[in-house]
Amino acid sequence: MLRVVTGESVRPGNDDYPWDKFDPVDYLDKNYATMRDDDRQILEFVRDFFVRTLSDSVDQAGLRGIDACTGPNLYPALTMLPFCHELTLFDYSRSNVDWLTSQQVDGWPSWQPVWADFWRALCEQPVYARVDRPDMGRELAGRVNIVWGSIFQLGQDIDVDYDVGTMFFGPESLTSRESEFHSAIDHFLHVLRPNAPFAIGLMEHSRGFTVGGSDFPATDIGMRDVTEYLSRRTVGLACERVGYGDQPLREGYTGMLVVCGRIAP
Repeated sequence: MLRVVTGESVRPGNDDYPWDKFDPVDYLDKNYATMRDDDRQILEFVRDFFVRTLSDSVDQAGLRGIDACTGPNLYPALTMLPFCHELTLFDYSRSNVDWLTSQQVDGWPSWQPVWADFWRALCEQPVYARVDRPDMGRELAGRVNIVWGSIFQLGQDIDVDYDVGTMFFGPESLTSRESEFHSAIDHFLHVLRPNAPFAIGLMEHSRGFTVGGSDFPATDIGMRDVTEYLSRRTVGLACERVGYGDQPLREGYTGMLVVCGRIAP
């Protein structure tokens, strides 16, 4: 019998891509060799949101944070640093986890060329300047736990209530299926306690991307797709669309989105 497949099921899903072949060095070189203006705008937006919502936690620095779908991108973790004594970096790609682990030992030397630029932008808020250290790479390394796992198992195999969380360029960049995009967001939100603040960064209307010669997927989403879905489980959403100006990061997207909020009580 001929099986007719229609709709979303014909689109490639997360399992159809070679995540263990993801090249973190190539990705880092293409995306974070310099600090772009769009990343600066996102960094400042998230920084200011966390300062507004977590200022009471600064002196204790006693929170537990999670950055889901980390890859080689460390700046989401940096935004949580003044508030957290423990940060989980969570990723599914074995190559990313191996890279993070080896980099952590030496305080992430691959980030040293641009580390000061990202940290300087954060330190425009005194909360961050108060935790400034001679070697911020080692400061971050000392608070980090690196965990391998699927975002679709987060909150099931790994069931921890985190106090704050970030997820950048992950849920829309791991599948072309909208249902899996929603599932990734749901699992991320599930491990955050009620009232916990979060920040999610996304590529707007992405058509996919190439890293180290391998092609990877994207879910075509805009701001309304994200905010309408998040509004069911969150409160106090703050959103910003960031254009890429005259220099797009790559072909096949229209800008970046950042959405911050709190888990509904």
